[in-house]
Amino acid sequence: MNFETYPFEKLNTLLDNITPNSNYQPLSLTIGEPQFETPQFILNKLQEKASLLNKYPKTSGEPILREAMLKYLNTRFNLRLTNEQIIPTFGTREVLFNFPQFLLHDVENSVMAYPNPFYQIYEGAAKASNSEVIYLNLTKENNFQPIIDEKELNRCHLVILNTPNNPTSSTILMDELKKWVKLSHSHNFVLLNDECYIDLYLEKPLPSLLNASIEVGNTNFKNILVINSVSKRSSAPGLRSGFIAGDSKILKAYMTYRTYVGCASPLPLQHAAAAAWADQEHVDTFREKYIKNFKIAKEILGIKPPLATFYIWLEVEDEIEFTTRLYKEYNLKVIPGSFLGREEEGKGFVRLALVYEEEKTRECLERIKLALKQ
Repeated sequence: MNFETYPFEKLNTLLDNITPNSNYQPLSLTIGEPQFETPQFILNKLQEKASLLNKYPKTSGEPILREAMLKYLNTRFNLRLTNEQIIPTFGTREVLFNFPQFLLHDVENSVMAYPNPFYQIYEGAAKASNSEVIYLNLTKENNFQPIIDEKELNRCHLVILNTPNNPTSSTILMDELKKWVKLSHSHNFVLLNDECYIDLYLEKPLPSLLNASIEVGNTNFKNILVINSVSKRSSAPGLRSGFIAGDSKILKAYMTYRTYVGCASPLPLQHAAAAAWADQEHVDTFREKYIKNFKIAKEILGIKPPLATFYIWLEVEDEIEFTTRLYKEYNLKVIPGSFLGREEEGKGFVRLALVYEEEKTRECLERIKLALKQ
């Protein structure tokens, strides 16, 4: 399989022969990895259950983890799902890679659609499943919303949405989500939303695709799935705890497939993740940090904060030139938008991940302001 080089490897190659300005402390806004400490109550639970490493975990997940995830969906979205409608996963990256392979394995001339620019694992899954790709281009002109072309969608077997979006930080609201659910029925494709940033809203809580499914009368979530993770909401990417939820018929077959994949989460991690999923207060604390960071960004760069995520999709004249100059002159790394898209999408933008505490965030943005003035 001919996989594309990952964006961070491309960045390393781009900056490899550049000597950064040593008058500045090295800083990076490249990776969407929260730099806040994982809450102590999660760490305590992990330590408390460490002795369970002498047992094999079940692929289906422990009851305590499933119950915590179901509680989260009920508390956060008023969704009352059953055990048959959810599968705990080892984070969400593995799901995004292997679920399309499972779903499309027996489909001749399979077709996937997903946003462009995108989280690169979508592309990896398309290559691994030997699927044709239709890009849902996110552009400044369409306010970074996926363009719905019904003629093209009629050929699709799987459509992946990502809202709130990485890298553009755009959000699809309820009315548009309902349109997508209806399209999945009229064109008979599976619709999956990557909701890993849905709890990082700045003002109002955002709806899940599952809420939209219920709103249009699809209460059993036929062809509708969502994934989510504690990585962003709990500042715990190392826990590798996620889930896929929705259509129970699809999930029943996918569960059988997963027993062969071998992605079961270790028991201590499951117990720690259960504590994280069941608690909302710590998420509110982290969200306040991101809100403050966006206030700083508005003050320094004059940007309008998005509805959610911790990303700024910053427009620049030449994203490659800007990235190299920012590193050389200000010792700060960002990701060129063109590394995150295909067919010219992402060109003219850089992605900034505001994942630090206030002081470092301010320092990063002040350097960017200086670079923009040049």
